[in-house]
Amino acid sequence: MLRLTQAPNLAIATLWVDALQFEGITASVQRQYLSGIAGDLPPDQCLPEVWIHHPTQETRARTLLHHLQNLPQHRWLCVCGELVEGGFEQCWHCAAWMPA
Repeated sequence: MLRLTQAPNLAIATLWVDALQFEGITASVQRQYLSGIAGDLPPDQCLPEVWIHHPTQETRARTLLHHLQNLPQHRWLCVCGELVEGGFEQCWHCAAWMPA
């Protein structure tokens, strides 16, 4: 087995593992239950980790993980002239909806 990365929380680790598995990469979450002892151990030692079972899949797994961690942000220009970034479908300046 090979450790790919630590995740900021269990939900993200699980999503990453599910995405890897969907692509045919055998992966699992490790340290998923250590958050309860943070304080007794350093917090960074209690983060969940994403592991792959076959080191031969490392290149594909790291490429996929990089794409998951660096999703492009959607940007659109509202009719009022405001540049709206992120996953927002409504302008925070004038409340207009994102054009179709």
